[in-house]
Amino acid sequence: MTRKSIFIIFLCLALHVSLTGCKKEFNPADGAPPSAQVVPTGDMSLVSVDKPEQFPLVAAQTLEAPAELSVTGAVFPDVSREIPVISMANGRVVDIKARLDDYVKKGQLLIRVQSPDVAAAVDVYRKAVNDERMTNLAYVRAKDLFAHGAISQAMLEQAEDAEKDAQADLAAAEQTLNTLGVNKDHPSEVVDVYSPISGVIVTQNVTEAAAAGVSLSGTATAFTVADLSTVWIICDVYESDISKIQLGQSAQIHINAYPDKMLTGRVSDIGPVLDPSIRTAKIRIELANPGMLKLGMFVTATFKSGTKSTYPVVPADAVLHLHDRDWVFVPAGGKQFKRVEVTGGKTLPDNRQLLLSGISPGQQVVSNALLLETAGSQ
Repeated sequence: MTRKSIFIIFLCLALHVSLTGCKKEFNPADGAPPSAQVVPTGDMSLVSVDKPEQFPLVAAQTLEAPAELSVTGAVFPDVSREIPVISMANGRVVDIKARLDDYVKKGQLLIRVQSPDVAAAVDVYRKAVNDERMTNLAYVRAKDLFAHGAISQAMLEQAEDAEKDAQADLAAAEQTLNTLGVNKDHPSEVVDVYSPISGVIVTQNVTEAAAAGVSLSGTATAFTVADLSTVWIICDVYESDISKIQLGQSAQIHINAYPDKMLTGRVSDIGPVLDPSIRTAKIRIELANPGMLKLGMFVTATFKSGTKSTYPVVPADAVLHLHDRDWVFVPAGGKQFKRVEVTGGKTLPDNRQLLLSGISPGQQVVSNALLLETAGSQ
């Protein structure tokens, strides 16, 4: 090997050493603590790390507060305030004056129905009027003849009985017209159907040219009008929690659509039948509607007892909100942490969170659950 070749080899080695040293000198990670390494385990609720000291622990504090039970529910109409709108006259709908979701007032015209029943009822009424007029004349004549001794007592009584029968037939004919919604003084084959109460139309079962009436096929109810000034909150409560609720008990209603609003209702019924599949009972809460509640809205109802219980309180950052559920991490021995499901209560001052179940006061939890969860997902 020539001297020139040896010189080139040493020059290359020197350059390599120089470049390697420069790279190490400007490495921004030098001097920083290495990130925690998460070791996967077979149990999905367990997280194993190589440096557990990077996830400090905090002991759950103790707070005495009234026992609470929070359940989910939905807004329903008060069935006693739901009134069906029915056309007693059978026929065809010729005009619709209101639609689904409209607010209507009591006595407001909703639909007009062209009915052949009206023609028959008017004919019966007019014949009853004529019959009553004739029998009344006969009765008056009979009384005059009886007064002059021209007819017997029995004949007078027959005339009186005929007059009473005619009056009864006339009253029945008038009642039929009233039932059909027809004005006897201005009869028409088109019947107007009005709203019986003020409220919101929650169901509509008729369209233009559709059939309407109580004796035709399909539903007899053209509309359903609901007074939503008072509504029901229907909640499902597990069998083990039913004893915590009493009739007349107040409940705080938190509306999912309006998180900053809270309403107060009263328990009006505890269902006597359990759902056999999920072992829950229906709890009904009556609530005055300030105008924001809409049928079908989801809410959370919170019941408070008169006695106080002891609850754990942790920093809000210690609670992980994941898939509509709440979790905390507790030490599981060695370098492992276990994810435990908890039931979150109300938020307290100083960024603290009250927990209703899952852990005990004094139990240690990871102070920043999101940090550990993020490290475990990387």
